[in-house]
Amino acid sequence: MEKIISKLYEIIKDADHLIQAEEKIQQYMQDLVSDLLGEVLTHTDHVIKKEKQEKGWLVKREDWRTIQCMFGPVSYRRTLMSDEEGKNHYPLDEWIGIRKRQRYSPLVEVKVAELASESTYRETSRALAEWTSVSISHQTVGTIVRRVGQAQAAEDEKMVIELEEAASLPKGRKVDHLYAEADGVFVRGTQKKKSLEVSHAIIYEGWDKNGKRVSLKEPKAIMTTHPTDVFWKEVQAFAANRYSLEGTQIITNSDGGKGYTAEKFQEAFSQSRYPVLNQLDSYHVYQSLNRALGAKESQYKTALKKAIKERNRDEFVLQLDTYESSLDDPKKEKKVKDFRTYILGNWDRIFDWREVVENPPEDARTLGAMESNQRHITFRMKKRGMHWSVEGGEAMVKIKQGILNKTLRDAYLNQQRRSARRQKEVSRVLKMSQILRQATRPSVGVKQGAISLYQAHSSAMGKLAKIFS
Repeated sequence: MEKIISKLYEIIKDADHLIQAEEKIQQYMQDLVSDLLGEVLTHTDHVIKKEKQEKGWLVKREDWRTIQCMFGPVSYRRTLMSDEEGKNHYPLDEWIGIRKRQRYSPLVEVKVAELASESTYRETSRALAEWTSVSISHQTVGTIVRRVGQAQAAEDEKMVIELEEAASLPKGRKVDHLYAEADGVFVRGTQKKKSLEVSHAIIYEGWDKNGKRVSLKEPKAIMTTHPTDVFWKEVQAFAANRYSLEGTQIITNSDGGKGYTAEKFQEAFSQSRYPVLNQLDSYHVYQSLNRALGAKESQYKTALKKAIKERNRDEFVLQLDTYESSLDDPKKEKKVKDFRTYILGNWDRIFDWREVVENPPEDARTLGAMESNQRHITFRMKKRGMHWSVEGGEAMVKIKQGILNKTLRDAYLNQQRRSARRQKEVSRVLKMSQILRQATRPSVGVKQGAISLYQAHSSAMGKLAKIFS
């Protein structure tokens, strides 16, 4: 500790200003932690090596490995050993959960993925170099994003497979009402004139109110660029693992587009004994109205809005026929026909669910949170000339999903997490690390001694000798 304090004092004394001092102190402390961790891992390797040798493992060689951590590169010696069957292992790497040829620590990789979900790969690389000791290229950022995203995707796929193979539904939380919305958003692909559709669903339990602000209660997201049949399997598996839906009333909302129909919701939430209610999203209703009649207010738009709100089909048809008869532009007539087909084709889905469900919750609100939640995708993956490969796009949306659901880190670590058996073995090996402690020196008691006096006892030295005697 005294050495560290002396070094810090020296840095502060020699620095030209406080900024320089802080930068040098940060670098010194990072180097110190890296060196200390390297020594700890090297000593741990010795402990594990002895334990494995007692089991008959043979030592083949020792070499160095460097792992980039948030506080800097950590170098340590590790031992290559062969087990009873002749298979080669690096026991220390297996013990701490480091993959073969892994260059960055798990925290670095997850942090890179989390940063890249909000900014470009180049900006992520620059921010890491500015604020940490991690120096990484934007190409490597992309590689890590794909790796972490694939971990989340693998967990979702595993959940689907387990549900399909299970003899019974898993037990989850029971809720009276559950709300779900789904829609798709297109992002540019790397192939010319070909886009990727990101299927996106949100599931929530209601609404929380804080003053005038309203937020969704327990919102969870499901995202994928895979075909919609895969998407709906993930929605079903997620809902079945989280909730016991037998006695739950499901209320859903969508724009009725291909792949997001009422039948898809009914299939995904088929565990419920109640019919799944599916509304036509009001945002898309009025968006289609503006597309057909223009953005400006008019008597026809007012009348049509009123007819839709009051569910007066005859009045809606009458007003739309009247407006269409006044048009002489074929393009406008086509827009009106498309609007008519869209609304009348989904007329039975235009309702307020609170007027249909018995005993709706007191805080019940209309559905329509999907459009604002789509910004998680559009703000990161659209515009700015961005193009996405199939693999990169899927990895990014899975990272976004994992962050929103707070599952990303667990999903990533599941690929490197020790089994229960290995964890017991690790705990046992840790006890062996006691040998790393320095042995206590045996006490030799109080040493006896005397000061030789070659002058008078009344002298100054004589008086000092009397004090020690």
